[in-house]
Order: sequence, then structure tokens, then C-alpha cells
Amino acid sequence: MEHNEAFDLSGISLKSLLQNAHIGVVIHRWDTSIVYANPTAIKLLRLTYDQIIGKDAKDPKWQFIDESGRSLQIEEYPVCKVKRFKSPLSNEVLGLDDSSSQNITWFNVNAYHEMDQGEGFIVVTFMDITDQKSMFSFRNVLEKSDDVVIVTEADDIEAPLGPKIVYVNDAFEKLTGYSREEVIGETPRILQGKHTDKTAIKRIKQSLTDKKPIRETILNYSKTGHPYWLEMNIFPLKNKFGQVTHFAAIERDITEMIYHAEQLEKRNKDLKEMKHNLQVLVEEKTQKLRVANKKLEQLAYYDPLTNLPNRRSFIDQAEKQVSACTRNHYTLVTGLLDVDNFKLINDTHGHDIGDKVLQHISRQLEIIFRQEDIYGRIGGEEFAFSIVIEDGKHAKYIGERICQEIEEQPIMTSDKNINITVSIGMCINYPETFPTTLNEAIKKADLCLYKAKNNGKNCVITTDDDQCTPAA
Repeated sequence: MEHNEAFDLSGISLKSLLQNAHIGVVIHRWDTSIVYANPTAIKLLRLTYDQIIGKDAKDPKWQFIDESGRSLQIEEYPVCKVKRFKSPLSNEVLGLDDSSSQNITWFNVNAYHEMDQGEGFIVVTFMDITDQKSMFSFRNVLEKSDDVVIVTEADDIEAPLGPKIVYVNDAFEKLTGYSREEVIGETPRILQGKHTDKTAIKRIKQSLTDKKPIRETILNYSKTGHPYWLEMNIFPLKNKFGQVTHFAAIERDITEMIYHAEQLEKRNKDLKEMKHNLQVLVEEKTQKLRVANKKLEQLAYYDPLTNLPNRRSFIDQAEKQVSACTRNHYTLVTGLLDVDNFKLINDTHGHDIGDKVLQHISRQLEIIFRQEDIYGRIGGEEFAFSIVIEDGKHAKYIGERICQEIEEQPIMTSDKNINITVSIGMCINYPETFPTTLNEAIKKADLCLYKAKNNGKNCVITTDDDQCTPAA
């Protein structure tokens, strides 16, 4: 403190000026020892007042570097250069490498010899250019970047003039068609158009107002009106005092990606439509296949003339019924029905009438038999049935009823009515007669049918009748 008091500042006004100056001011004696440092200098050099006063150029704590990063020798310090060459130093750039901080502070330095009594003093003034220096060192990175970089002011963001553009890189010029000279001082709003998302613009403005970062995807327009899509990242830039002074936007052209996404969406839509059409086609084909299979099944298991189960279908179902009756001790009736004089009907009235006779008998059987009964046409004019009854004594009554129903329903032709009769042979299997086979039952029923034919036709013979009992 006593060194500073020994130095006369030539009046209160000069002292006040130095104390409030925004540049650093350091005054050295001719031996380079410091006799005065203003508050800005103390702050920029990161020292206290007591640490700086009396310190000379040879103090090992000084660590200065040039713009290439090389450490300066003592004789290269600004104060030493003025002393050595006895001439002023103007706009020399050097950096302060402080071990307490990982960052280098860059200064623009001026120095000159102030004559007074004796050898006089050396005055060194310096200002912090770290921001400019840092920006300058990154300029090549920004200029060579494929992404668009825009920097705007942060103090006035209101339309129509704000925020004002202060920097754009080469990628901006290439994408938009605007030159730097055309956009510096303009607002990024000149890039927006009628299809730019208004809600996205509002979100961006709110983030700028709140001085917060934001990411958006937005549609902009070039100088020639060509639209392009941007994925942008906007964030605030702060000075060394923590104040937001600018906004930077790093923007990537994603037009091609959006185009491919739209194409992919369209293709997916086309594929979905194709899938739907294919499903409809498959369903149609499946339905047709079901119909075809049903027709095939009809041909395989049903008689096409009468629509009754054919011989194959009848045997499959009747064998299952034989097995069920064997397990459960039911009485089973297996019967064969043959149209009387069918050959004569065909020869006399024609095969068309013969077909109608077979169809007529089929309808009668459908009316007489129950849903659980098994019956079908097994060939020519012959029909077969397999039914479960509680009492075997009722079997013959069932057969006689069939004969009666058919006889009472003649075939109506254009010129006359044709009376029809049938003969029936039945095999009655009681629970105690099982096990048996369907083949054995049909053989016995066929023998009974043969007896009925020889007995004058239009009658029923069962295995319970004496005349159908096989000879010993």
C-alpha cells in the first residue's frame, strides 16, 4: 500500500478514471516493479491487490504465452520490451497461463514509457479478448462444418426485426442461397414461409424469451423459394459474466430424410393396402375352397341324385354305431330297403321317372327317420339304415310303417300316378347278441330282404321271424 501512496496520480479525476476503467492498467517503475494496478487489472490477472503491488517481471508466477502457445521469455514481456527498445508497444496479443485455471485468458496489450522525474514509469494497458480469440480459433471449424450455424443477438427478439443475425457460416450460404452480406442484420424470419409450422415458431420464441435451449424440426425456404426441412438446436451464448448476449442455432438439413420417411410411410400404406387386398383375396379363395371342399365332400360321401349319404358314408357312420351299441348294450336294427319292380318302372316309364322314384323314397326316409338315425342309398334302388331302439320287438313296426308311407305316396306324372312299394329286410342285434360286426348284420339283413322279395314283396322280414332263420 505504501508504494501506491508514494505515486502521485495527478489529481482526483485521473484516479477516478483509472479506478473505473474497463481495461486493465498497470504502472511499473523502471525496474519493472509494479506500483499501481486498477481494479480491472487485478481482476483480469486473478490476483489480489497485495499480491500484485511490488511484483516485478522476474517473478516466477508470471506465465505468459504467445498466440502459438509458446511460453514467453522475461525479455519478451511487454514491460521489458518497452524498457529494452525505449519505444511504445501496440496491440500485442498474449495469453495468461494461470495454473489455478485450465483456461487461458487472452489480452490485447499496449505499453509505453511515461517520463517523469528520473527514469519515469512504464504504463501497460490491456483488455480481455478471450471471447474474440476463442471465436476466431473456432472459425475454421464453423466455416468447414456441413451443418448450418447462425448466431443472433439476444437483446431484441420481437418481430418483425428481431432477433438480428450477426454471423452465418458457409453452409448457411450454400443451403439458403443468401450471402452473408444479405443476411447480417436481418432476422431468421426471412427464411420462413406459409407452410412453416406456426406452433413451432411460437415455441421457439418462448424459449428465446426464457433464454432456454430448444430443439425443433421446421420447414424453411431458400432465397429462390425452395422448401427444405431443418432439424435445429438453438441455445443461448453467455459472456464471462454469465449474461446471455447471443443465441446460436446449429441446423441440419434433413429434407432427404423427411422425403425418405414420407416415401417409407407411403410404401407402408401401400403395403397395408396390399395386405388388406391380399387378405380379402385369400378370404375369397378360402371361401371358394370351402365351397369346393364341400362339393368334393358331397361327392365323396353323398349320393348326387338323392342327396343322401352314399355307401361309403353309411358304412363309416354305421360301424361307429355298432361299436357304440356294443359298449353301451343297446339294441341295434340294421335294415336294407329295395324298390319293388324298379326295372319295370324304368323300362315302362323311362329313367327320368325312375330317378324321381328314388328321390321320392329319399324324401320319405328323411321324414320318417330321426336326426340321430343313420341311413343312405348304397346302390341302384337299394337303401340301408341303422337305428338304435329300446325294444327289438318294435323293429318290424318301424319297417312296416316305412312300407306304408311309401305305398300311400304315389309318384304324380303328367298322365298318371305310379304306385310304389318296397321290400325291407332287418337284422335285430340285441345286447346279448353282441359283439357283432356291421358286415355280419348287413348279410343277415340281406337274407331277410331276399325272403321278403320271395314272399310277395311290399313286406318286412326280420331276423326274429322264423322264415329268416338260417337252415341248420
